[in-house]
Amino acid sequence: MNIHEYQAKQIFAKYKVPTPRGIIANTADEAVVNAKELGGNIWVVKAQIHAGGRGLGGGVKLAKSLDEVKTLTNEILGMTLVTHQTGPEGKLVQKVYIEEGADIKDELYLGVVLDRAKEMPVIMASTEGGMDIETVAHNTPEKIIKIAVDPAIGFQGFHGRELVFGLGITDKIEQSKMIKFAKALYKVYMENDAEMIEINPLIKTGSGDFIALDGKMGFDDSALGRHPDIEEMRDISEEDADEREAGKYGLSYVALDGEIGCMVNGAGLAMGTMDTINYMGGTPANFLDVGGSANAETVAKGFEIILKNPKVKAIFVNIFGGIVRCDRIANGILEATKLVDVHVPVIVRLDGTNAPEAAVILENAGIKNVISATDLGDGAKKAVEAAAAQ
Repeated sequence: MNIHEYQAKQIFAKYKVPTPRGIIANTADEAVVNAKELGGNIWVVKAQIHAGGRGLGGGVKLAKSLDEVKTLTNEILGMTLVTHQTGPEGKLVQKVYIEEGADIKDELYLGVVLDRAKEMPVIMASTEGGMDIETVAHNTPEKIIKIAVDPAIGFQGFHGRELVFGLGITDKIEQSKMIKFAKALYKVYMENDAEMIEINPLIKTGSGDFIALDGKMGFDDSALGRHPDIEEMRDISEEDADEREAGKYGLSYVALDGEIGCMVNGAGLAMGTMDTINYMGGTPANFLDVGGSANAETVAKGFEIILKNPKVKAIFVNIFGGIVRCDRIANGILEATKLVDVHVPVIVRLDGTNAPEAAVILENAGIKNVISATDLGDGAKKAVEAAAAQ
């Protein structure tokens, strides 16, 4: 689960992670009231969506008067903000964050993410703050510092020293402030079961203080039961409607940009299926893992969700029956043809538990759009060919 910048900063405040003062607004009039309450003569109007790159997309504007606060808020509210993280469809801006201006002397990047290979959190930092970190990683990877922190010992002094030396911070007082900042951020990450925290930019002010000018946080969905206060921050309007619907039926679904729908059991097999489709010259339209408890209803719902995507020209059903039985999948395919218009070819590879029974079910059903496949490679090849023929 992701949250908005202003919500991340609310969490930061509980751990004394320094941030500028700001107030959320849903209308231009509210924005002006908020700016007056904050005081000063410079404010930042910031679009609140679950995506990075808002500034480059026109979603972060500097206002030097209350009239500008109102004008800029009116421009940003209701806009479809397109960034490198939203995709071409963009995201609708429904609220803005009015924040006080900051004295920016330098911009850094600081984040905490999970490194699955190391099986521990990693603090990432760079002197290239304010830039897309993926671009920095691609063009100048040597400018990114990575410090793994073993949860068994937590954030220690040597982690902090490695961080400040890597960032080239030489002033003793500034070193102390940065180490204190990073230690607090690591605590935020661990105590809230976060999957990702990103501050870009982390600014250094003229007085040598470090302040989180931005804030992104993502959480482990499986741990939200321990954090009802964070779960209340969920903004379902920012989430993909089909992904939410799939979740209600125990389906793991992620929309992609291709034209071959995928229905697979098991995340590893699903990834292998998508890779094989790509290898055969096709492009997957989604990731869909029906899991080990799939039944006719959930399979039918999976078809319904996949077929909502107008780009889909074929569907590849690739099931290896271990926990899930192949005959359940076959019955689900039949159910889907009754409930939705399965107007594209469906390539089916069923192997494992009750595969022979499943083959009989599909054969006796006489569904014209169903094409049998013998294995993964054969199924992917037939799916690519079927999609190309549409």
